[in-house]
Amino acid sequence: MTTEASAWVIYRRLLGRAKRYWPFLVAAFIGMLFEAAAAGAFTALMEPMVNETFVARNPAVRWSLPAAIVGIFLLRGIATFATDYGMSRVGRSVVRDLRESVMAKYLRLPSTRFDREPVAAMVSRLNYDTEQVAQASSDAIKVLLTDTLTILVLLGVMFYNGPRVTIVMLVVAPLIAGISGVVGRRYRRINRGIQDGVASMAQVAEQALSAQQEVKVYGAQASELGRYRSLIDRNLRLGVKVDATRAAASSVVQLLAAVALAVILLVAGTEAAEGRMSAGSFVAMLSAMMAMLPSLKRITNVQSLIQRGVAASERLFAILDQPDEPDEGTMPLLSARGEIEFRDVTVRYPGQDVPALDRISFRAAPGTVTAIVGRSGSGKSTLIRLLPRFYDAAEGTVLVDGVPVQNYRLADLRRQIALVGQRVMLFDDSVAANIAYGQAAGLDTARIRRAAEAANASEFIDRLPGGMDAGIGENGGLLSGGQRQRLAIARAILKDAPILILDEATAALDTESERLVQDALNRLIPDHTTLVIAHRLSTVEHADQVLVLDGGRLVEQGSHAELLARGGLYAHLHRMQFRETEAG
Repeated sequence: MTTEASAWVIYRRLLGRAKRYWPFLVAAFIGMLFEAAAAGAFTALMEPMVNETFVARNPAVRWSLPAAIVGIFLLRGIATFATDYGMSRVGRSVVRDLRESVMAKYLRLPSTRFDREPVAAMVSRLNYDTEQVAQASSDAIKVLLTDTLTILVLLGVMFYNGPRVTIVMLVVAPLIAGISGVVGRRYRRINRGIQDGVASMAQVAEQALSAQQEVKVYGAQASELGRYRSLIDRNLRLGVKVDATRAAASSVVQLLAAVALAVILLVAGTEAAEGRMSAGSFVAMLSAMMAMLPSLKRITNVQSLIQRGVAASERLFAILDQPDEPDEGTMPLLSARGEIEFRDVTVRYPGQDVPALDRISFRAAPGTVTAIVGRSGSGKSTLIRLLPRFYDAAEGTVLVDGVPVQNYRLADLRRQIALVGQRVMLFDDSVAANIAYGQAAGLDTARIRRAAEAANASEFIDRLPGGMDAGIGENGGLLSGGQRQRLAIARAILKDAPILILDEATAALDTESERLVQDALNRLIPDHTTLVIAHRLSTVEHADQVLVLDGGRLVEQGSHAELLARGGLYAHLHRMQFRETEAG
């Protein structure tokens, strides 16, 4: 398929999203018809205005012609409002629908998709690309239809007043069409680069601003600014190219129009000398031609809007066409017992030869605690992500209650799991809303309070202005690390899922915060099948079993005492950490 054909397919798909708003499209199209008719009627009035008012000096038209002009422009004003409102409503509605669809798709994509593209680039799609679609789906269509209709009506006026002169003018039309084609191809190529550049700018800026403390400490302001400057300079060059292309195309079109006007004057002089054209007819035809020039100019420039919209739509549709995370399971799971089993599970990440996990097998009985320890990069986080199916095993099977996790409906499976991680994700909302996140609306506030108390969180919540209704800022920015962690634990307590995953939940806390969090966890763990990734080995001493991973393999398994007595990797890690604690 050629580039032009592909662009048309994309644009047609975009316009297809506007069909559901057909009443507004119909109202806008009727308005366009009246706009074009009003433009033609006004230029047609030039002939009697000149001949009857200035040549024949007919007193009968002294009031009728001005009244007709006022009526025409009153009608045109109403038609313009209907056109603008209708097309704006359609365009903004399409943008809203696209944003909703893309956001919904993002939330359904597999976790591996988020490993390949920064969140900043995704947000750029939602904001910048959809805005380009708005212009392509409303502004561009309005210009194309309104100005095309206006040009056709004005051509009719010109043919009526001077057919030979009009034919001479039409010689310019193919040249203008050729210029539009060249401009369109150039716009498409440049705008892809601009939109890629905007995504890169957002990514670099977000990284630098999010890590502003590290940037300052390591004196990397100049380096980060240099990276950002190179991107905005590239975007500047591409933006200037777009404007230069538009300006050049517009200038050429105007030059061709001027040449056409000169030729018209020559032909019209001949027609008038031979008695085939009156002064009024010439003025009417000239007015129609001059009124046509802005429409021709807008149609030439509208290519930029369309091509930006096509480039943006291509990127958005590429997201919408991606497959959702696999959810082929049909078996319901209302309440799991919590039995977990891994059978020869192997995980491979794309582009890596060495498996992240290699033939892992273990069983966790309902209500027990399984600790997972190992050096950094040994595969601990990968292992726990298999349970809620953030990733799927390349080989082997993960089972819950004796059934492979792929057989369960994905939403049912994830309802059985509560997760408390080292990096707590909170939302810019109230304390109560964050604790009750994901629960049914109108949840009993007493239950939320009990969950907060069990998580040792009520002591700081009560000190906040507004208590449970207090805002906590973006990602809990108004709270300390320990307070954020206790809110996450309260959320898990409220969910009361049979399977609990703790991913280094106390690793980054001070001693006092760790004590409060650990005490909250001790209330949460009983009666749950718990998988604990432990940073401090002292926190796994009472686990029912300890899994020791190294290089993606399960190298040791047993209780804390058994592994210490064995004198293997676990004992070595324990001794090293004990020495560090003593030294500290």
